[in-house]
Amino acid sequence: MKINFLESSSILKKFLIFNFLAFSFLGIFTLLYLNAIKPNLIKTKSAQHLKVIKNTSDHIRRLKVNFNQKEATEFLLSTRFLFQNLDRVQLFDVNSKLIADTDTLDLDLTSFSRKLNITETLIDEYKLENIQDDEKKELQKVDLEKTVEIKKYLNQNTAQEPLTFDEMINNNFYVITINNVMISNKVEGYIIVSELANDILIAVEERKNFILRTVFAVAIAIFIFSIFLDRFILGPIRQLVSYTKAIKAQDKTKSKLEDFLRRKDELGQLSRSLNEMTQNLYKRISIAETFSSDLAHEIRNPLTSLKGASEILDNTNDPDKRKKLLKIINHDVERIERLITDYSQMLKDEASLSRTKMKKINLLNVIDSVVDDFNNDFLNSKKKLKIYVSTSSLNGLKPNVLGVENRLEQILANVLDNAVSFSPDGGKIEVLCNANKSKVQLSIIDEGPGFNETNISQIFSRFYSNRPEKFGEHSGLGLNIVKNIIELHGGTIQASNRNAAKKGAKIDIFFPLYNS
Repeated sequence: MKINFLESSSILKKFLIFNFLAFSFLGIFTLLYLNAIKPNLIKTKSAQHLKVIKNTSDHIRRLKVNFNQKEATEFLLSTRFLFQNLDRVQLFDVNSKLIADTDTLDLDLTSFSRKLNITETLIDEYKLENIQDDEKKELQKVDLEKTVEIKKYLNQNTAQEPLTFDEMINNNFYVITINNVMISNKVEGYIIVSELANDILIAVEERKNFILRTVFAVAIAIFIFSIFLDRFILGPIRQLVSYTKAIKAQDKTKSKLEDFLRRKDELGQLSRSLNEMTQNLYKRISIAETFSSDLAHEIRNPLTSLKGASEILDNTNDPDKRKKLLKIINHDVERIERLITDYSQMLKDEASLSRTKMKKINLLNVIDSVVDDFNNDFLNSKKKLKIYVSTSSLNGLKPNVLGVENRLEQILANVLDNAVSFSPDGGKIEVLCNANKSKVQLSIIDEGPGFNETNISQIFSRFYSNRPEKFGEHSGLGLNIVKNIIELHGGTIQASNRNAAKKGAKIDIFFPLYNS
């Protein structure tokens, strides 16, 4: 099965590939943008030209100007205000003959008044003869434009649509627009407007330079960020990966995070969490190895007894002896079964609690449920025990804890079961619930013989064997299982004896108070 390249690549490679693709798309977009700038700016110029041409055509039709040299020149002079922002305006007759050109005229108002000795109000009376001789000669020298596009347009007498194009003339960029003049649905002449448009080239170049500078700056920023990413983020992550591989290989010499544990950032937090998890893992592995060894040892004894009893049973025909041997065999089988069952349950409890989401639980509800079940069982039992519950020390506080309800019930049930085993017939067991601002205390007190002071610190160990004669009914794992579940809830458990005046044992369980 083929693995997708990106899925198998490092984060740095993915980052660089992503940026390469982003730059590629950006480059394509930039080229399209730059290619569109010039046409758009030319289009804007063309729109302005067409507006001038339309206004000029309207004036020609309104003033009934004939397309000859005299009237056309007088018209350009009289309407000079239309062309103040243009470099050149030309008028051609229907035969493609140039009849007027602003390049041969001075369209400045003061210049007209000075040279031609006329005023604005007398402009209509201006006569072509008044133009100086050198200007007439200049006008006569002007021939048809050499531009191919203009020639084609002038030769198409039926042309209706305007034409706009650009051209480099003497290292200058010009935008030129040409359109016919229609009078009474007949082409009477042509108007050509040309404008120096070097500003378009400047605008395109400025945008191009800006984009190049921006791309260069972004590329430098990405390069610097890539170095930072690889050194300060990806590098530590690779080391963490190596650390996890060392853990997998159980190589403790290489699985060290001292350099990361001192960091104050998220990687430091991750490292500390990973280190804590690792230590817990090593601890659990060590506990599992020790417990497996202990379990094998505990099973070995009943197995040896079972083997011996079965061999003797096979060689005897004495009914009483066979009955006694069968009882031993049955007892040993039950013992092994309880060991395996409790061990399996303990592992399930730890796995279940690691997956189960804990919630707020009122411990009084758990106490009432478990105690009621025990008291109902005692009604038909021979021991005639009674369990009493006291909540007088709560002082109005709710003993809420964060946990898993059935596991809390298991804790109390196991402790009570242990207390029942040691309690005399007709005795009583007290369950006390107390709470303060930080913790909840659950105490189980019985009237049994109490604990051996010498071995009291060992009662929560696995397979603790300092039990009365009825120990055979238990696996020796009950209190150890209780301790594990309590610790998984963030609590602690303690054992002690009652005072000298009263016999009995006391188990104190502490949970953090949950106020949220």
